[in-house]
Amino acid sequence: MAIASASGGFNGNFSPIIYSKTAQIALRKSAVVNAITNNSYFGDIANQGDTVRIQKEPDVTVNALQRHTGISVEKLDDQDFSLTIDKANYFAFKMDDIEEQFSHVDFVRMASDRAAYKMADKMDEECLGYLSGYTGGAGSWAVNTTASGDKASASGSAGSAADKVGAELLAANRLDATKFGQLGSADSASTAYNAGDSIPLAPRLPGATALSSSTVSPLSVVARMSRLLDTNNVDSRGRWLVVDPVFVEMLKDEDSRMLNADFGGSGLQNGLVMNNLHGFRVYVSNNLPYLGTGAATSGALAQETNFGVLVGGQDEAVASAEQINNVESYRDPDSFADIVRGMHLYGRKILRPEAIVTANYNAA
Repeated sequence: MAIASASGGFNGNFSPIIYSKTAQIALRKSAVVNAITNNSYFGDIANQGDTVRIQKEPDVTVNALQRHTGISVEKLDDQDFSLTIDKANYFAFKMDDIEEQFSHVDFVRMASDRAAYKMADKMDEECLGYLSGYTGGAGSWAVNTTASGDKASASGSAGSAADKVGAELLAANRLDATKFGQLGSADSASTAYNAGDSIPLAPRLPGATALSSSTVSPLSVVARMSRLLDTNNVDSRGRWLVVDPVFVEMLKDEDSRMLNADFGGSGLQNGLVMNNLHGFRVYVSNNLPYLGTGAATSGALAQETNFGVLVGGQDEAVASAEQINNVESYRDPDSFADIVRGMHLYGRKILRPEAIVTANYNAA
């Protein structure tokens, strides 16, 4: 039996060819955003455009006390900022009655499962870019200069030196080639706002007796991230670090052997590759932002065209809230087919910019 198809869909041939009932499932990336963000506000959203007002902890002044001296009483400031549900994705597909009748596997179920994964992956990519200071997605990453809702820190406006890459992160928490003194006079990094100034990384190989003056070791970057969080009084519990596969390979080459060929046991689980590296839970992700050809491209010190981005923080640094608002199936009025469609709503907000640190790097 063969029925012609006007466009797209199946090829219309159902017999006598025999198809395997085992379908090929596409390879999938692990999502990490839900594991590194505060999900406490999940139940507070309903529809796109909703805004959750998050109360800030009030600040209190401590004064010296002297005997027989009156005390001054201050009023508590009522401050909050917003988590706006302003991101939405959707899917829609249809299954023709004839195709459904003669299909050998449940394509509707498989397509729905694939759609759910791709929407979760899209949120993961967008959120990792946002908390790293970028927007756009794979192949089109660019600096994000638009704040999402109210700024959690009044350290300056987008485009000023008081902010880091993007509109909401802090300049002091951005690691680049200018932050590592061992690079010495070879450091020709720019001081321009939002410049890449990537750090050339190379693992310290077994037998090395001194650090290189032209590169930085991966563990040195992780240690510096930890120090920045320590100096910002960020809780040591719940710290996380998201890295890309290039950085993981360098960690495996480090002479410390903290990561070896057998690490991971049965394989990567939910993106988590290590529970404690200088106090961080370490996740690996292919959804981190990058510019040009990414971190794997070797190049000059402090380059601004090809580099990858690492991001670390603490569980309370970023809030996220998501909801599948509606999944429905209805009859296509123009054909003999059922249409399945769904929408995914979510929002994310940087709550504590002092608890997020990033690093731009490239392989040396």
